[in-house]
Amino acid sequence: MRSGIVIVALTGALIAGCGDSKSPVSGVTNAAPAPMPAPMPIKPTSVETPDQPLLVSGPIIVEHQVDVTAQRDGVMEKLLLDAPARVKAGTVLAQMDSRQVAANLEAARAKSRSIADDLNNWKAEARVLEADYVRAQHLWDLGLISQEDLQHAQYKAESDQWDIKRVQETLNNAHEEERSLELELAKTKITAPFDGVIARRYVREGEAVTKGERLFWVTAEAPLMMRFTLPENFFGHIRRGQTFEVSSQDAPGERHAARVKEISPVVDPSSGTFEVLVQLTGKTGSLRPGMTANLKIENNR
Repeated sequence: MRSGIVIVALTGALIAGCGDSKSPVSGVTNAAPAPMPAPMPIKPTSVETPDQPLLVSGPIIVEHQVDVTAQRDGVMEKLLLDAPARVKAGTVLAQMDSRQVAANLEAARAKSRSIADDLNNWKAEARVLEADYVRAQHLWDLGLISQEDLQHAQYKAESDQWDIKRVQETLNNAHEEERSLELELAKTKITAPFDGVIARRYVREGEAVTKGERLFWVTAEAPLMMRFTLPENFFGHIRRGQTFEVSSQDAPGERHAARVKEISPVVDPSSGTFEVLVQLTGKTGSLRPGMTANLKIENNR
C-alpha cells in the first residue's frame, strides 16, 4: 500500500516537471531580438510624355468684353447707337434724362460765384485794415495815438484774415459740390469703355433704369484668344511662345496660327489638369468671339 502511494507521488512529480519545461523562461534580458524582414525596394514612378496627338476644343474669347451698366438711377432719354455698331472708346451710346442734375449743377455754380465775390470783398477789406494798421504804427511811433488804439488796429487786421480763411473754405466746399454734380451729369451719358462692337442692347428709350442695371453688351473684336485645359502629363512640355494651329467648324477651310500666351503655374488637383491660353496671330478671317475652335497638340517625345 505504501509503495503504491510512492509510485503515485513520483508520477505526479514527473508530470509537474514536464509542465514546467513547456512554460517560457522569465527574466531573460539579453536575448537577441528576432530579425525584421528586409523592406521591399520601391520602384520610381515615371510620367510618360503623351505618344498620341491630342485634340482640344474651346471657345474663342477676347479679353475686353463687358456689360455696360447704368451708373445712376434715371430715365433713358435717347438711344444713339444699337447693335451691331462698331464703336471707339468714349463713344456716347445713349443719353439719360439729365435736366435735374444740370439744374442742380447750375445752382451750385451760381453759389460758388457768389461765395467767390464775397471772398474778394473780404480780401479788399483786409487790405484796408492792413493799411490802417500800418498807419497806426506810424502814428504810434510819433506818439500821436495810444497803445490801445494801436492794438485795436492790429486786432482788426488779424481778425479779417481769419474771416478770409473761413470764406475760402466755404468756397472750396462749393467747388467740391460742383465737381460732384459734374460727375453725376457725366454718368447720364452712357459711353463705350473701349474699341469694339455693340453685341447686344438691353434697354429701350423712355425706360426707367436703376444703378447697376445692364444697358449694353460691348465686346472687343481682337485680339482673339482661346483658353483650354490639358492633362497634367503635358505639364512642362508646353512653353510660352510655342505656336499651334487653330481651326473651327464655323470657319471651314481656315487655318490660323496661335501662340501660347499664358500657362497656369499649377495643376488643379481635383481634375489633374492645367490651363493654357493662346492668342491668335495674323488675320482673324471669319473667326469671331464665342465660336468653338479646335487645336491639335502633336507628340511631344
